[in-house]
Amino acid sequence: MHATALASAVLLALASGGAAAQSAPAPASTPAADAPQSSTELGQTPLGESFETEDDRRDRIREQRRQAFEDTAFDVQARSYVLDRDTYDDSEIYAWALGGSVGLKTGYFRDRFAIGLTGYTSQPIDAPDDKDGTLLLAPGQEGYAVLGEAYLQVRLTDGININAGRKAFDTPYINRNDSRMTPNTFEAIALQGIAGDKETGEWRFGAGYLDKIKERNSEDFVPMSEDAGAPDGVERGVYTAGANYKAGALSVGAIDYYSDDIINIFYTEANYKFALADQREFRLAAQYSDQQAVGNNLLTGSDFSADQIGLKAEYSAGPALLTAAYTTTGDGANMRNPWSGYPGYTSVQVEDFNRAGEDAWMLRAGYKFPKVPGLNVYALWVSGSNPDAPDTFARDEYDLNLQWTPEVGALKGLMVRFRYAHVEQDDGTELDDFRLMVYYDPPKL
Repeated sequence: MHATALASAVLLALASGGAAAQSAPAPASTPAADAPQSSTELGQTPLGESFETEDDRRDRIREQRRQAFEDTAFDVQARSYVLDRDTYDDSEIYAWALGGSVGLKTGYFRDRFAIGLTGYTSQPIDAPDDKDGTLLLAPGQEGYAVLGEAYLQVRLTDGININAGRKAFDTPYINRNDSRMTPNTFEAIALQGIAGDKETGEWRFGAGYLDKIKERNSEDFVPMSEDAGAPDGVERGVYTAGANYKAGALSVGAIDYYSDDIINIFYTEANYKFALADQREFRLAAQYSDQQAVGNNLLTGSDFSADQIGLKAEYSAGPALLTAAYTTTGDGANMRNPWSGYPGYTSVQVEDFNRAGEDAWMLRAGYKFPKVPGLNVYALWVSGSNPDAPDTFARDEYDLNLQWTPEVGALKGLMVRFRYAHVEQDDGTELDDFRLMVYYDPPKL
């Protein structure tokens, strides 16, 4: 009897595609009044009644579709952003923009396929034509709207997905760079996965091909090579693959980006946390980037190489976080970050401190106010040395950031952020950068 029941269960699972959670409901215990007589005892299921009928199959598919629509998550965010910068040459760039995003991500149809869509817009409120350059708006201080994400996600297993279409990604050298009104997004096909757990060992991994990019202040998707700075008519994408391993206090990983005839970028990073008494913690991190011209050198027309090493130490104690960092850039060429924000430890609000031959130190102090939930502040100083190139100068940057994100109540979902940066160069020129951001994420629909 047990063997028969097990065989029936296996056959039923196979007949329903292995999706036991979505199989058709069991037959009712009480037969209909007009059902033919049967000698089958209550609780028994003859083998001939064990397989899914066409009506059962349609019911199951309808249930899966209903569940996918029911699991659909909608995301809306409104943004207001003011950026005002006095540049090194005493000119000014300024804009005030209003916009945001509207998107959705469905649940999984047939337990395998999901769809994601996100539209973005940025429109001028106050944007003088002679102060262009903030990257809040399209060139010419023009507003724009774009379907930035439109992708199909295929779930291969519970931990592995394939994404195809327009989508945002987050890696050190290809990421959203979401520091203006709208993020970078990409036209790509990529596999992403996770396996294990952080205590016994967790692997995060991914690989893919990215063909085009929509820059954060644009509505157009252009070839990755064009965005990197290659001449018109050169169209190359980027192949990328990488993995990160986490186990307890240790995290280590590497990723490579290869664009044929354009550039190869290799990046690796390691982090380790030392737990101290009274919920204090000490963290150490190290990073290394290497960039090389490849193939026919179509990016610059000649061979180049560049590299940077970074070290960082952090000490956290309750609401306080103290950070010190150092980066040194090789003598070959300036580092590049064509498709993302720059990942260097001393890259801050205005400057990246990644010019050839440049060394930079950073000191940073942050604090969360316990009596005002959601309110935090940090200040930092970065000092960079003289780079190798003539007519370039050592510089220092001072940043102040104040942010309030209410955690409860009617204002939950609001973020107000004030940022100010002051940069001084050894040639006597200065730069001031002021930003005010107000974001609002209403409750999820």
